[in-house]
This record gives sequence, structure tokens and C-alpha cells, in this order.
Amino acid sequence: MSEEMNMMENSEFKAGDHVKGTVANIEEKAVTVTIEGAPFDGVIPISELSSLHIEKASDSVQVGDVLDLVITKVEDENFVLSKRKVDAEQAWDLLEEKFNSGEIIEAEVKDVVKGGLVVDLGVRGFVPASLVEDYFVESFEDYKGRTMTFKIVEMEKENNRLILSHRAVVEKEKESHKVEVMETIHPGDVIKGKVQRIASFGAFVDIGGVDGLVHISQLSHEHIDQVSDAVSEGQEVTVKVLSVDRDSERISLSIKDTLPGPWDSIEEKAPKGSVHTGKVKRLVSYGAFVEVLPGVEGLVHISQVAHKHIATPHEVLSEGEEVQVKVLDVNKEDKRLSLSIKELQEKEDNQDYSDYEMPEESSGFSISDVIGDKLKGFKSE
Repeated sequence: MSEEMNMMENSEFKAGDHVKGTVANIEEKAVTVTIEGAPFDGVIPISELSSLHIEKASDSVQVGDVLDLVITKVEDENFVLSKRKVDAEQAWDLLEEKFNSGEIIEAEVKDVVKGGLVVDLGVRGFVPASLVEDYFVESFEDYKGRTMTFKIVEMEKENNRLILSHRAVVEKEKESHKVEVMETIHPGDVIKGKVQRIASFGAFVDIGGVDGLVHISQLSHEHIDQVSDAVSEGQEVTVKVLSVDRDSERISLSIKDTLPGPWDSIEEKAPKGSVHTGKVKRLVSYGAFVEVLPGVEGLVHISQVAHKHIATPHEVLSEGEEVQVKVLDVNKEDKRLSLSIKELQEKEDNQDYSDYEMPEESSGFSISDVIGDKLKGFKSE
């Protein structure tokens, strides 16, 4: 071929032209390609093979691959080519469509760098650590090579900036799932769950991707001072749905309602005539409420507190005091126990004539002298 013909053919290829090149040879830092119709081969520097950093050219292409390329420079009997720029041009147009539509993208994590993850979407995409998951991740080492879903949250083509978020995908999926769960659960349902968080006022339980609140008053039939006394984070529990507020997305749950009640089998636990040690919980004008079993209180009527007459239970009892009580009656339906303290106490001798010694005959006293006014009011028959 004459020099003149070479120059003519060479003039057909200039910087900026898009061409197809077939990989002919791979070196560590460059790739040689043949270009159909071109008078000589072209070279792709390793930096122009990919938008990502690669150590060896063979990590990106193989001999025989046909690549879309752009000529970046024409030198003596050589073309300098770029695959990266062609990939980027094609990618940005597609990515802009996905960004505008909010479409979810699936891609492989190519690298883990300080501050986040790197993916290859034709251009370098970066996932900041805070946008990887909806929870704190200690280390991202296991993420390299993992295929994940992402949403584009920021893109600036002119600055070659593409920010992705997996967290946004997760949150959207959870929100969609939450709506489904909210539609399928109803008050009265009994379901399994796991304690997610503990607060001073109750425990949040995950019931299939949605958290419901078990108020501290719904944790146990017994009174508890701290939520941690009844449940712990990560614990599997059975809960009953009390209410579902779909507008505010709030679910009220109860653990207490799934547990045997303190009044269940009360006839066996506290039968009529049985004796128990209980604690005085409250004092009222008409008697004392005594807890005989956890969650079970009975009433000691004022008439059953003591043998002697008292105007108020406060005269002989105090709140918190332990007392022995006898069950007089059991009413499971109304959850009532009638109790007695006095039936377990010896009856005190009433003040009667036996309190006094009979005077000797020599004393000269009569019985009327001894009991005096005690006989007043009695009429002789």
C-alpha cells in the first residue's frame, strides 16, 4: 500500500470517532485492538478500560471481545482509544431515565472503599455507608461481589457524580409490606412476634415487618415496675392484637391477654375454706383488699377484720402488711373473693361477769355492788 493511500485511509479516522475494536492482545496496563478498515491497530490504556479502578487489563476484557470505543488521539501509526468514555455516554442516558422514573437498579458491588461501596453501571456509582442499609453496619467487607438493588438518589453528569442508595429500596419495600400487614391483621388476632425495642412505657414487638406496642400494663397480669422485668430484646413472644389504627399506623398489642389469667382455676387455687398468707393492698372504709395470689385480690369486710368492734380497718391494719386470711366465698365470674381475718384469730373474751371475782361472804359486798351500773337498764321481769 502506497504512502498516499495510507494517508487517505488514516484521514478517515479522527479523534472523537466511534469505532468497534476487537481485542487482539492484552498486556498488564494496556490492550491492543484491531479496527476494521483502519490502517493500523489501536491501544486502550488500562485507565480507559473501565470507570472503576482495575489492577490488570485482563480483569476487564478478554482476547476476541468486540468493544465499542471512541478515538481519543491519533498518533503516528497508532490510535489511542477509550472504552470507558463510550460506556459512560451510553450509561448516563439510560441512568437519567431510571433516575427520573425512580426505577430500581440491580448491580454488583465491585469494591468496598472508605466510606461506602462502589458499583459499575457504565459509570462509577458510589453508595455512602449511611445509604447501604437501614441499620448500622460494622463492616462492609462481606459486601464485595454481592448483587444488590439500588435507587439513584443523586446524579450530576457534568461532574461524573452518581450516588446510589440500597437503604431507599429497603425502606420502600418495608413500607409496602407494612401496608399489606396493616390490612391483614385485626383486633383479636393472636400472633407470634419478636421484641425489637424496650422503652420505659412498653415494648415494641415486630409482628412480620411491622412494629406494634405492648404497653407496660399489657405485659403481665402482675404489676411490674420495669419493662425489662417481663421481656427482653430479641425474645420471641405471643401477642394479641388489641387495636389497629391504619391512619396513624399504630398497632396496640397485649402479651397479658395470651397468658393464663390469675382468676383461671381460682376454685382450685383458692377454694372455700382455704387459708392463705396475703398482703394488704388497699384499705377502704368498708374493709381491706388483700392480695392472696399474684393478680388476685379479695375483700376482707370490716366485719371480718377483728372480733372486736372497729370503726375503720385502719385501726388494726396497715397497707403492705402480711396477714393470714381464710376464704369464705369464691365467685369466679365476678372475680370476687370474700375473706376473713377474724376467723383465724382466737375469739377474745367478751367483758362479762366472769371478769370479776365473786366477793367472799365475809366481805359484805353484794354482786350489785361489784357490777354497779352494768345492771342499769335491765328491767326485772
